[in-house]
Amino acid sequence: MTDTRHAKFQIGQVVRHRVFPFRGIIFDVDPEFANTEEWYEAIPAAVRPSKDQPFYHLLAENEDSEYIAYVSEQNLLEDSDGGPLRHPQLNQIFARDSAGRYRLRGQPHH
Repeated sequence: MTDTRHAKFQIGQVVRHRVFPFRGIIFDVDPEFANTEEWYEAIPAAVRPSKDQPFYHLLAENEDSEYIAYVSEQNLLEDSDGGPLRHPQLNQIFARDSAGRYRLRGQPHH
């Protein structure tokens, strides 16, 4: 019997990295690692995360740039900053509802 892991974070949630100085918004979730072996092996062994946890695709940004990041659940924290995001793809994927939450464009909200 397999142990099913549930994602701690959800699409549209703003998070920050536990170690590195960047934050972002989740736009997709993999229940476990689903990137290339080359990408995985490029992470130093001492800090390489386990593959058997959710991994998140983020529209990420740091002080200098905006990019797409792929981050393990163990390396994410809820972002309490609340400041605006500036990623150029943000408005293509998300809309903000009346409560200020990010929702995928085209998805009904209640």
